[in-house]
Amino acid sequence: MDATERELVPLGVLEDHSDSSDDNCSKSGKKPKLPLVNLISAETNYETGFNWDTRVCLEQMREAVLHHRWQEAAEYMACYSQTIQDLIEGRRYSCKELFWRISTEILHHHPNSKLEDYNNIYERMKHLGVRNYLLISLEHAFHLLLHGHIDDAKRQLSVAESWRHGKESVAQFQRTKLIQAYRSLLDYIIWCDKKFTHSNTGYADIGDNQEMHSYFRQASVNLKEILKHPGVWDPFILSYVEMLEVYEDHDEALKVLNDYAYDSTFPPNPNAHVYLYQYMKRHDIPERKLMKVLKILYVLVPSHELMLDYSSLLLQSEKKSDIQKALGVILEMLDFACWRSNLDVWERLRDIIQKLQLQEDWKDVVSGKMASRKDWWPALHFTSFHASRDSEENPELMHVKASLSKILCPDLMLRYTDGQITS
Repeated sequence: MDATERELVPLGVLEDHSDSSDDNCSKSGKKPKLPLVNLISAETNYETGFNWDTRVCLEQMREAVLHHRWQEAAEYMACYSQTIQDLIEGRRYSCKELFWRISTEILHHHPNSKLEDYNNIYERMKHLGVRNYLLISLEHAFHLLLHGHIDDAKRQLSVAESWRHGKESVAQFQRTKLIQAYRSLLDYIIWCDKKFTHSNTGYADIGDNQEMHSYFRQASVNLKEILKHPGVWDPFILSYVEMLEVYEDHDEALKVLNDYAYDSTFPPNPNAHVYLYQYMKRHDIPERKLMKVLKILYVLVPSHELMLDYSSLLLQSEKKSDIQKALGVILEMLDFACWRSNLDVWERLRDIIQKLQLQEDWKDVVSGKMASRKDWWPALHFTSFHASRDSEENPELMHVKASLSKILCPDLMLRYTDGQITS
């Protein structure tokens, strides 16, 4: 049962509270005929009656939100916020989190909400307790950032970064690191603005700009530190690498990207290998090293668009085995429907087979690759529907597929039979 369900239990389900009047009623065998709300106020203490009112208010606010009655929901929100401070200790946390979530949802949709309203809600929630202080601060910073208040967002994160409460728990430590990372990301954004301004002034040497370098140093400390904590940190890593690249610290940039891609404590992340490959390609790293990066990406995501690059590198190789690998790479791309009508992929397959035909055993190689596909590949690529559609929409694709159909599926009668590949 989540927090919302706990708060929105049926209004009639209450704890039994026995007193002398209950005993008298039970002895006489009669039940009181008073309305339920009056019975509660008569038979329960103030705290239970207060909780009743709180549940009613919360349920009405929830109903208003579900039916998009935002003005009504805002009025209930104002009432509910005044009661949170007085709730009993056992339910205080769940009520505060509910108020935080629902109130921000109301403000997102209310036509008259202002930034000041958001600031008031966030500040109130931060000081009602400490359990969600860091998360609320982070969300507050996101909202300010979306409205273009970068300096205010950074100020919020800087305050949260230095915030401490009691003995630091594991969760608090992790959230603090996240706060630090996002604060550094804002330093990076400011650095980008300074770089753009600097480039428009006509000065070529960015390294001489002390203000920019100051933001770089502030950002790089925590962006580098984040690699010590396993996770998926794509935007942070890319920001750090971009700054290193501008300052021509290529050794550090390569080290960061290699660590991000190959550290076994990190979760498998195809993007990490994409970023490494793209950086190496920009800086003319030898093709053999590029192939090693793409080989791992191929294992993780065989349908990735960079498999065209991988097959191209394999095709340029003089090794017989690399040509055969290239065939497998492209066939696996075409196993996925998203590449079914992509002319570049089919042309690459044609180029590979043309080069493969220079080998004496090329038919055996193709047959071996297609053995596990012969039962379903024709239905995926070579039906009469595909032939009709390709002839109308993409005649060039039709021609390429026709030239390959008899080679890939020699034992089947297919519509794609009007072309051939020459060796």
